[in-house]
Amino acid sequence: MKKWAFPLPPSGDGKPKHRQPAGNLDSKILPQPVAEIPWGHNMWLLEKISNPILRLWYTHKTIECGWSRAVLTHHIETQLHKREGKAVTNFKRTLPPPQSDLAEQTLKDPYNFDFLTLHSDAHERDLEQGLLDHIQKFLLELGVGFAFVGRQFHMEISGQDYYLDLLFYHLRLRCYIVIDLKLKAFEPEFAGKMNFYLSAVDDQLRHADDKLSIGLLLCKERDHMTVEYALRDLKKPIGVAQWQTKLVESLPKNLKGSLPTVAEIEAELDDARTK
Repeated sequence: MKKWAFPLPPSGDGKPKHRQPAGNLDSKILPQPVAEIPWGHNMWLLEKISNPILRLWYTHKTIECGWSRAVLTHHIETQLHKREGKAVTNFKRTLPPPQSDLAEQTLKDPYNFDFLTLHSDAHERDLEQGLLDHIQKFLLELGVGFAFVGRQFHMEISGQDYYLDLLFYHLRLRCYIVIDLKLKAFEPEFAGKMNFYLSAVDDQLRHADDKLSIGLLLCKERDHMTVEYALRDLKKPIGVAQWQTKLVESLPKNLKGSLPTVAEIEAELDDARTK
């Protein structure tokens, strides 16, 4: 993976400690990465981000991932720079470099699912269904390289049926990624079950050229130390991250019957148009 050299804050003499190669764009001397993205992207970065070092970080990511302006906007608005690589993982102990570094940067924390609206009494299947109903936005939030394989992916082990919430293949990591969705805070036993799933995927699905499969537990909350202890002695690569979305309270039962249905509202609108 290409490593970018970022300019550091000025030293005591007022000169930067490191400079990027310069490029000429529209008769202006600019850092080379800035010259490699469309002018519209540059204008958008100037409008949205005042910090020049942070602006350059998003410039590098745009070049690396080939972001459109819409994708760039999404990542700026959801503050990707604060979330990338923040999941709690055991990758350093379970994956060889540079695979471990790339896997670390692939995950984020928290994941932003604000395109969903869940009721406070929702179930995990509701979260799963909502993500697949908005699969394009879900893949955008996951990041570059995720290819969807299946939902409730069936595996048979010793005559027993098991179902993986979501199964992906990552084109850059060259491995399967198993995602387990939780509507509550992380519990240590989640890691043990994910370890079990990864063993099965590696044995039954993994090709000889594939890297070790990776597990991602997406929980409503997680305590860093609890996750660290749960993952410490596991041999399978697992990451744990939080997810966040809009939660709305369900309507009280005494109000549900008093509100008009969608069909009734549509009928009223049709009647109004006729009149």
